[in-house]
Amino acid sequence: MKYDTNQLEINKVQKSKIEEVNFDNLVFGEIFTDHMFECDYDNGQWQTPKIRPYGSIEMDPSAKVFHYGQAVFEGMKAYKDEDDQIWLFRPEENFKRINKSSARLAIPEFPKEFFFSGLEELLKLDKAWIKKGFGNSLYIRPFVIATEEGVSANPSTKYKFMIICSPAQAYYSGEVRVQFSEKYSRAANGGVGAAKAAGNYAAQFYPTNLAKEAGFQQIIWTDANTHEFLEEAGTMNIFFRIGDKLITAPTSDRILDGVTRKSVIDLAKDLNIEVEIRKVKVSEIVEAARNGELKEIFGSGTATVINPISGFGYKDEKFELPELEDSYGKSFKDQLMKIQYNQAEDRHGWRYLIK
Repeated sequence: MKYDTNQLEINKVQKSKIEEVNFDNLVFGEIFTDHMFECDYDNGQWQTPKIRPYGSIEMDPSAKVFHYGQAVFEGMKAYKDEDDQIWLFRPEENFKRINKSSARLAIPEFPKEFFFSGLEELLKLDKAWIKKGFGNSLYIRPFVIATEEGVSANPSTKYKFMIICSPAQAYYSGEVRVQFSEKYSRAANGGVGAAKAAGNYAAQFYPTNLAKEAGFQQIIWTDANTHEFLEEAGTMNIFFRIGDKLITAPTSDRILDGVTRKSVIDLAKDLNIEVEIRKVKVSEIVEAARNGELKEIFGSGTATVINPISGFGYKDEKFELPELEDSYGKSFKDQLMKIQYNQAEDRHGWRYLIK
């Protein structure tokens, strides 16, 4: 079905709340912009999309999202350069991934025309919320939830697709030490690990709390079958540097196909850094740490871009990683952010201008 982007209904706020916000002291994900995008699925098709003032939504207590967890989401960012131009970073990848996630949870895919026209209009309406300056951005959260009333265990016939936005500053989490999981796994073969399903994140909170009690900030998940292979760090893809070689686990139906992950791999190849995409054994990383060959571990994701890891624990051993002058992680973060803020050549065509 062809969707008409001219259908978009826009209801603007009478007065912006932006003057009430202290942009020098933002807590990630707590403040939201003036407007939001929403579109309902009913009678077998997506209805007229709308942009309206940010606010509460009303749902029946029996809405299926509450009972059967049909909910998926994405994470994106918008950036403003020194000429007040607004940029997205590889939004096509996020659009494709939210529909891939939706399909895995039996949620109807969202039309590309509605996604991009709605997102662009939303960003233009709330452009004042996107602050200039390296590290400032607007975090964008598209998501879709099941809204049909009733507790029968069937896929919903009604859904709500929404986009909300939150101003963000440079993300700094302090020193991060991780625990290699010996018992818990993020996902299993044939499961929903490759989808950004809300339930994936709920399931990781408890094991992460246990890791925090043991003195770590995050977990690196191991495979569900044997717990011999390292897969993801918390909610991030994970990279290991042994010597001058960069290693990361392959994507699968257990591991999220991260946009930042793909970008790091491409940048590494641009720099002629050897990249191996393969299964990574716990024993290999522990041995490399013992003999001094393990130089870096870092996570990649939209919120943090690159999150360096300063140490890890496995069983009863703890390992600290060296501080490097030639850190791959720092270099990739700097390169990616310069591309995102229109401060460097975009040789891969990753930037997307909001016109």
